[in-house]
Amino acid sequence: MNLRDLRYLLAVAEHGHFGRAARACGISQPTLSVQIRKLEELLGVALFERTSKTVVPTSSCERLVGHARAAVAEAEAIFAVARDLRDPLAGRFRLGIIPTLAPHLLPLIFAPLRQALPALDLEPWEDQTVALLERLRAHELDAALLATEMDGPDLASQPLFAEPFLAALPPEHPLAGRDVVAEVELARDILVLADGHCLREQALAACGYNGAFGGALRAASLATLLNMVAAGYGTTLIPGLAAGAAQDAGIVLRPLAARAGRTVRIAWRAHFPRRAAVQAVGEVIATRLRGFAAAGTV
Repeated sequence: MNLRDLRYLLAVAEHGHFGRAARACGISQPTLSVQIRKLEELLGVALFERTSKTVVPTSSCERLVGHARAAVAEAEAIFAVARDLRDPLAGRFRLGIIPTLAPHLLPLIFAPLRQALPALDLEPWEDQTVALLERLRAHELDAALLATEMDGPDLASQPLFAEPFLAALPPEHPLAGRDVVAEVELARDILVLADGHCLREQALAACGYNGAFGGALRAASLATLLNMVAAGYGTTLIPGLAAGAAQDAGIVLRPLAARAGRTVRIAWRAHFPRRAAVQAVGEVIATRLRGFAAAGTV
């Protein structure tokens, strides 16, 4: 048995299809099938129930897959430690980032990161907070840029910069003539993102919602939210880095009376061996965004 066979096992279990698993592994489907058969013969148990359309893990496979995942993760940790001993600032660096931050932050930091860390191969992965934390804990990400506090001793984080919220208003809205808008004044017609976005809960909390929210619209993306505000459908709170996109859509932006906002943090596994890479990436981002909270622009 070798790590390659265990990775094949995990791929088939994840995709539930030999063709998709083979493509994910970069090999042909017949080769994958042969290797899985050999692994079944070696272990003495059937790992998958095969039909013409589906591949379903057997109960034996379900009991073994956790051990296989742990073995692969430990092997990858060994390679990561070796890379760290050689040069922690070189090689692939998988960075998760939440959707309300990614399109506005990434264009600002790619060039500075490339200049400061030329040997680091940055691979961004955009997803919601819960999914990013799952991938981080599963060793599928090296770090993640989030806007929430970490929960649990297995993860560590460091604040990078404060991002103020802005009131986003249709041009004809009664509050658009104000110099400053109180957060609670937005509550009557506020639009928010769908469940799972941390910005949704942060916006509702800033506007004074402590219980269930009955608003009809729950946008899947910040871009949809901005388009709805521009169309006069309601108001919302947006993170400061999205100000340019909002103004391009014809939206009026106003500062908030209570200066609500969020803190963007970089998170990593507490025992991640390439801590130097996390710190270097975090420092570049923090330097690029230094003074943003006070200035309200970049």
